[in-house]
Amino acid sequence: MSLIIQEIEKAQMKKEIPQFNVGDTVKVYSKIVEGGKERLHGFEGIVIKRQGGGSRETFTARKIFQGVGVERTFVLHSPRLEKIEVLRSGKVRRAKLYYLRERIGSQATKVEEGV
Repeated sequence: MSLIIQEIEKAQMKKEIPQFNVGDTVKVYSKIVEGGKERLHGFEGIVIKRQGGGSRETFTARKIFQGVGVERTFVLHSPRLEKIEVLRSGKVRRAKLYYLRERIGSQATKVEEGV
């Protein structure tokens, strides 16, 4: 990649992103625009994957809402992303937790707690 593109991407990246990994339970606050008003919307779930690098890095969080699994993908350095809170850190042994999609009920949110 050329140096010019790298400098532009570096200027757009956020500096105050907390350290979190796959298996962690996070609460993500994103800006939602409804009409002319703007508000914050929270999404709390388990991080099931992180991919990409640089300014294109994304992560996917999953939660169970009324018995239905809901996944949402966030761009890590997006200006619409207000803040990320790490609620619990999880101890997992793989990079992608797709096996959580097959689980039902409270088992779908159980990841061993780590340090």
